[in-house]
This record gives sequence, structure tokens and C-alpha cells, in this order.
Amino acid sequence: MNQEKTNRPLRLAVVGATGMVGETMLRVLEEQQLPLADWLPVASARSAGKRLTVQGMEREVVGLEAAVEWAPDVALFSAGGATSLEWAPRFAERGTTVIDNSSAWRMDPNCPLVVPEVNGHAIGDDHLIIGNPNCTTMQLVMALKPIHDRWGIERGVVSTYQSVTGTGVAAVAQLEAERAGAENVECVYPHPIDKNCIPHCDVFTENGYTKEEMKVWNETKKILDDPKVALSCTAVRVPVVGGHSESVYLELARAFELNEVRAALEAFPGVVVQDDPARNAYPMPVTAAGRDEVFVGRLRRDLSHPRGLHLWIVADNLRKGAATNTVQIAAHLHRSGRWA
Repeated sequence: MNQEKTNRPLRLAVVGATGMVGETMLRVLEEQQLPLADWLPVASARSAGKRLTVQGMEREVVGLEAAVEWAPDVALFSAGGATSLEWAPRFAERGTTVIDNSSAWRMDPNCPLVVPEVNGHAIGDDHLIIGNPNCTTMQLVMALKPIHDRWGIERGVVSTYQSVTGTGVAAVAQLEAERAGAENVECVYPHPIDKNCIPHCDVFTENGYTKEEMKVWNETKKILDDPKVALSCTAVRVPVVGGHSESVYLELARAFELNEVRAALEAFPGVVVQDDPARNAYPMPVTAAGRDEVFVGRLRRDLSHPRGLHLWIVADNLRKGAATNTVQIAAHLHRSGRWA
């Protein structure tokens, strides 16, 4: 793909524009000022007629049929896997580049799974459906990439502490209702989430891992382009509104020095190292909220393995974990000459 070509402004559709991630996409489009000639908000029939504004352009929400007929240059999808499976190919047939935030296309061998800072080069000119990784994997690979490139990652263990926003609006409502002491709370989780931790994100599979945990196993291999990277995961839902945290243990192929690992992370675009325990400085969801960076801290050598490394990773799951990365993929393609 050509590099840094001048491109025309884009005709862009946001599918799922009224959802939690979709609304965040609109904010990111405002902030990052992706050059837009026009845009179209797309949502279900219950949002028909609603008007939304991006970059000073107020537009009425339309359905998927109308959006396909409009044939935008790029469509940012965040409307669930079933919608993506049905409609992404229809957009692609019209020449639209689809960047999909669901799990529908992530492991399709014909669709790249992309974090621009990590593997933007994986997108070819013929790729019209591009996968946006799972939020948990997304922030993880941002920290893994500079480590894997230099020292090699043989295996690891990831334990997540995931915000209720990863489940959606209904989960936030459940948490808030429980905290308010409401009766007959409508629940999306099998147990109360307030004052609780639930080691159950997504559905369980036959091997005892949940789908969320298997996404970490599968997606890291694809994004890092290395099937030997082996990361087992336990995913836990916690009573936090906004921001996923991860405790990560890695066993590296080559000997390392902590100061060199820290320097490699500090040099990687989009990563911020917060690692000064003496001053109580370490990543937390409350300070990552509304930010697009991935924050890394608590760097330390394992006590039992000479090449074992521990780190703590935090990011806003609605931003870099979903909406921001989707917009960044579009911006990467725009800079690279796709719509010259």
C-alpha cells in the first residue's frame, strides 16, 4: 500500500451509531478530525429519525438498506456479530471498506485483525472487511508488541478485571440499580455485580474457558503473527464503570533487564508507562478514563523464573479498546492512500 499519499475527504457511515461504542466513535471522530466530506449515522428502527452531529454536520439516523445504497467509502461497525455477518459483505460488494468492532470476522483468515501501531501493515489493498480486536486483546498487544519484538514471548498468564461497560448499557444500569438499593433489578449477569467480582465474561466453552478468554489466546497469535505465543487467560467482571485492567505474567525467550523493558515500552507509540510505586504511581481505570493511550506499570521480575516478567495494563475499553482503534484504522488507511 502506498505511504502518506494525499487523500480526499471521506464519506463515512457509523453502523450502531446510537450504541455505547457508537456514541464513543462519534466523539473520537470529533476529536481526531478524520477528514470527512459527509457522514451517515446508521441504527435500528427504534432510532429512526434521531439526528446526530459530527464535525458540524447534523444527519438523520437511517437504516442499513439506505446506508448500503449510499455506498460510503468506509463503514465503522459496532452493531453486533449477527449484523456484521449479514451486512458487512453487502457493504463490501459496493466497494465500502468495513471496519468491524464485533467478533464476527476477527479470526477469518481472509480478514486482517488490526491494531495500527502493532500491525497496520497487515491490511492489503484488497481487504474490504477489517477486524477490530477484542478490547481485552487490544490493550494487551499494545504492551506485548515491543517486548515480543526484542525478547520473544514464549508463554504467559493474563488475569483481567473488566468494566461493566464491556457488556453494555444494560450492565451499567444493573450496577447502578444495585448500588441504589433498587428492588427487582433487571440483571444481565447471573449474579449481582455491585460489591462482587464475577469470573465469567461471555459464555463458557467445552474446554472450561469462556469465549472472552479464548479471544486472548487466539487473537494475540494473529495480531503478533506468531502462533507460538501462548497466553492463557482468566477474565473477571468487576464493579467498575469504564476501564479494563490486566495482570500479566510473561516468560520471555531471552534474558532481559527491567530498565530496557521499560525503555522499550516508553518508546512504543500509544503506550504510557506509569511505574513509580514509591509515589503510588501505577495505572488505574479512574485515571485512564477518557484517554486513548494504554497505560503500563508494576513492572517487576518474577521471583521464581529468571526470564519471568510481571506487568499491569489498563485502558479505557470504550476508547482504545473499541471506538478509538476503529477510527485509527480508518485514519491509517486514509494516510496510506486507499482513497486517493
